[in-house]
Amino acid sequence: MGGLDLELLFFALILLACVAAGRLSGKMGVPALLLFLLLGMLCGVDGPLGLDFSDFALAERICSVALIFIMFYGGFGTRWEAARPVAGRAVVLSSAGVAATALLTAGFCRLALGMTAGESLLTGAVISSTDAASVFSILRAKKLGLKENTASLLELESGSNDPCAYLMTVVGLTLLGAGEEAALLATVARQVLFGLLLGPLVAVLAVFLLKKLDFSESGMDIVFVFAVAALAYALPAAAGGNGYLGTYLAGLFMGNAAIPRKTALVPFFDGTTGLAQMVLFFLLGLLATPSELPAVLPAALGVTLFLTFVSRPVAVFVLLKPFRCSTRQCLLVSWAGLRGAASIVFAVMAVGSGAAMGHDLFHMVFCVCLFSVALQGSLLPRVAEGLEMTDSEESLRRTFTDYQDERLLHLTRLEIDRAHPWRGQRLADCPLPADGLVVMIRRGEESVIPGGDTVLLEGDLLVLSTPVYQEKEMGLELRELPVEKGSPWSGKAIRELDIPGETLIVLVQRSDGTAVVPKGGTRLHPGDTLVVTDKGK
Repeated sequence: MGGLDLELLFFALILLACVAAGRLSGKMGVPALLLFLLLGMLCGVDGPLGLDFSDFALAERICSVALIFIMFYGGFGTRWEAARPVAGRAVVLSSAGVAATALLTAGFCRLALGMTAGESLLTGAVISSTDAASVFSILRAKKLGLKENTASLLELESGSNDPCAYLMTVVGLTLLGAGEEAALLATVARQVLFGLLLGPLVAVLAVFLLKKLDFSESGMDIVFVFAVAALAYALPAAAGGNGYLGTYLAGLFMGNAAIPRKTALVPFFDGTTGLAQMVLFFLLGLLATPSELPAVLPAALGVTLFLTFVSRPVAVFVLLKPFRCSTRQCLLVSWAGLRGAASIVFAVMAVGSGAAMGHDLFHMVFCVCLFSVALQGSLLPRVAEGLEMTDSEESLRRTFTDYQDERLLHLTRLEIDRAHPWRGQRLADCPLPADGLVVMIRRGEESVIPGGDTVLLEGDLLVLSTPVYQEKEMGLELRELPVEKGSPWSGKAIRELDIPGETLIVLVQRSDGTAVVPKGGTRLHPGDTLVVTDKGK
């Protein structure tokens, strides 16, 4: 067996082990990253396999690419409607909160650990952001609903604070390098300006192209969005801006825009970011040398305790109390500040930069992340219950689209026009499918919660929910028939077509990408594509 074969075999076995660890973490209520870290350590230089991997430059490149897609999907998966009520406080936490946490932790490192000013700021910056994936893996595993819209606050804050931590890390590295104030101010200005401008610009153009161009070839829209995520990072970064801010904002804009085939993107990026986190955390464990950990344990434990019980709570209370947040919510948000993916990447980036440091930053961050996940992550459900912040009637805030994206249900829009047989009827008297449910009625500017006695009026828009169709249930096969220029079907209504009785047209896709549910009077045009099913096929 050749070298490549052995490498592929090892890679496949590691991925399978990570998948198994992820499943185990859900039952334990511990973030999967902790198990990925331990798995990497078992394979590392001091583990049974004894793999000696110490290429920080390669690790930085791999981790940076992984974080791009983690951050893009973090923005893509944020539902703005749910996050809007807490957006102000979340943005304050993800910017000023990160800066305050970094500076307070830097002060502790300077005074208690004797680090230089540059080293102190760099250490505080690297571990100043929180990890959304870790927090929500626990909340969802334990099915914890949180009061006071805290889940949405944690999601938006954790998903958006990495760019600020990256900026602080750049500042720390600059101080350890040239250290010129003018150069530092210019660096900060470029980071913020180009990140804020170029990332959303890429997203706006991408949404426009997705709506205008024909991506009917299977999978091309997924490839396009994948490239957009990379471009939203690379373009600001090439201009000296904050690429992570750019790709997060691009994901936020695209995730909340009406783009075709969005449901196909969700499972793809679920898998992509899952793989990225597996690789990232496993690589951190592989880079670590357990025999060197005892030397940094006292300092790492001190930083962890200060971060958990002083700097993060102080930043949270000072910034959230003006928003009239309750003390219980502030305490829970403080405790939920787990360290994770970004801290790993920024530590690797700092070590790989060659900056002169008098302490082992990488292994210190490794221990801080390990302590944070093991202590805060494992106790988060108990802390939420102890603070009486759990709410059995309020689950994690999601929209209908979230469940549709996960292929759990299908939503259908139905308009009640003048000729509709349901007009003027009570909902209880309408012949709905046995497994169907009207979940919402839009009446003008008003949303009506439907009941059996609700009378349907002309102009009502109904949202119907039904279980999603699974291909394996019936084995139904569809085929496409193009309507070309000069075709005898061009210009005719469907009722005028000579179609065999066993053939049914189930969808008409127009040349501009729009889809039409066919009726007898639907007229066909050149460039249309008919989706049909045949009896017995």
